[in-house]
Amino acid sequence: MTTGSEYARHWTLDPDVVFLNHGSFGACPSHLLEYQSELTARMEREPMRFFVMELPGLLEEALADLGRFIGADPAGLTFVNNASSAVSAVLRSLPFRAGDGLLITDHAYPACRNALDFVAERTGLEVIVARVPFPASSLGQVFDAVMESWRPGIRLALLDHITSPTGLLFPIQRLVEELQSRGTDVLVDGAHAPGMLDLNLDLLGAAYYTGNCHKWMCTPKGSAFLHVRSDRRDAIRPLTISHGATAPTDVHSRFRNEFDWTGTDDPTPWLTVPESIRFFRNLVPGGWPAMRERNRALLTRAVEEMTGVAGLVTPGPAEMLLNLAAFQLPDDPRADDKDAFGFSAIRRKLLADYRIQIPVFTWPRVPGRVVRLSVQLYNDLAQYRYLATALKELLPAEV
Repeated sequence: MTTGSEYARHWTLDPDVVFLNHGSFGACPSHLLEYQSELTARMEREPMRFFVMELPGLLEEALADLGRFIGADPAGLTFVNNASSAVSAVLRSLPFRAGDGLLITDHAYPACRNALDFVAERTGLEVIVARVPFPASSLGQVFDAVMESWRPGIRLALLDHITSPTGLLFPIQRLVEELQSRGTDVLVDGAHAPGMLDLNLDLLGAAYYTGNCHKWMCTPKGSAFLHVRSDRRDAIRPLTISHGATAPTDVHSRFRNEFDWTGTDDPTPWLTVPESIRFFRNLVPGGWPAMRERNRALLTRAVEEMTGVAGLVTPGPAEMLLNLAAFQLPDDPRADDKDAFGFSAIRRKLLADYRIQIPVFTWPRVPGRVVRLSVQLYNDLAQYRYLATALKELLPAEV
């Protein structure tokens, strides 16, 4: 077992656990936690001054920095607590009519699929599910699977940039261009993209895009954004309607007024975003591009260990794999053997016997399952070799 790479000292992760699950909740470096603590102390020293006099300017600066980082006009950017809430805000704002179609894939994040189904059931919408093969053979295969499911009358497509259960990069630029040319707006669930990809949202041109900063940008939990294209902003409202609905619009649009203030909350995770951008730019020689390349190279080596040692099948071509990789496991011989947290027997054994923290979950349905590994700066190749050896030992014993 290894405690990780030379960068692991910047995180407060348990040294007795091999943490290969950055993709679920992220992990925040100690520097950013300390920075947040300073912001919290500033907020609590004089709450009235902080929220009323200082916070608007701080949000403006943070959104400007984020906008430069992801290639987005700050006027169309707003902070939210997580990508799931942004997806719900968009879905519940749009004036759908009975009979309209909604397009999604079978690789969608379950929370987002639930939000789509909720709106569809209330409004009488048809949900069309595109079946995307897994393992995948190419970006073109994904594009074809989505477009073969399209039909006239589909008002909105909810598509992943990088899928959560399977860790695959989708050809989102091509999909956005083709679908929107046919009159179907696209809401991109980019939960995993910020920090993992070099984004340019204005160039992408999607009607709606949301991403988490607390995953691959490693900010504290509760830090995410929603970007809405200029011609769609007037229709989008936050889940909570508050003072911004009647605030003057001489400085900001109603969109920004409403989303910037939905009630008293802790804005410090949002305000750490600029510091995250600076921190990783300076931490890794070569900055963010070098960090992305380092992680992608390590992911390639990790996939080799999983296929060569554990005998699993690669989830897709190199062009579709960045910081996540999911592998199909043999069908679960104890499909109903779940504990109170829903963890399967093999996941419990990996944690209890090998001290490996990694998700093993049912996908696409029982008894099928996958194991999904993540790569972040604090990981090193020895950890994936250890995982591959553990799986090789555990899987035959299940049958």
